[in-house]
Amino acid sequence: MTDALRLILEDVDGTQLETSCTRFAIVWQGKEIWVQQDGRGQLLIGVDVEEGDAEYANLLLRPMATNLVSLQLEMEPAEVGEDDDHVHGPDCGHHH
Repeated sequence: MTDALRLILEDVDGTQLETSCTRFAIVWQGKEIWVQQDGRGQLLIGVDVEEGDAEYANLLLRPMATNLVSLQLEMEPAEVGEDDDHVHGPDCGHHH
């Protein structure tokens, strides 16, 4: 299995451009939303966290129809401290 993603970019007039990459980002609401494959056939979507960010971005995925979902970006304060209930693991995306 390849890690390359085939992309089809479409202009407002319907003109399509095909390309490929291993990872791409969409800048949405001032945040970079990164999309990549994990090598096991799954698609990973994450938001880059910058050092010193005052908020964390949560991605909320909701079904809309049989073949359509809604992705919402929701911000919450980054209160890191002793009461932080986030469990850090190999897949959490934080660099420790």
